[in-house]
Amino acid sequence: MNDESRIVELELRYMQQQELLQELSDVLYTQRRELDALKAEVDLLKKKLEGEPGLVDAQRQEKPPHY
Repeated sequence: MNDESRIVELELRYMQQQELLQELSDVLYTQRRELDALKAEVDLLKKKLEGEPGLVDAQRQEKPPHY
């Protein structure tokens, strides 16, 4: 294997690694956006549950006045 073919091989490998790195970066970015959205949704649900504790713990829910 001569020097020129080794350089070409290294350049090809480098380009493939750059493409893979970009793909992984894109996937990570997408997952981060999804994770942020899910965290916001969980926070919203927590606030709703704090406002209505009977939804989670039936014993904490007050009985209607006719009981």
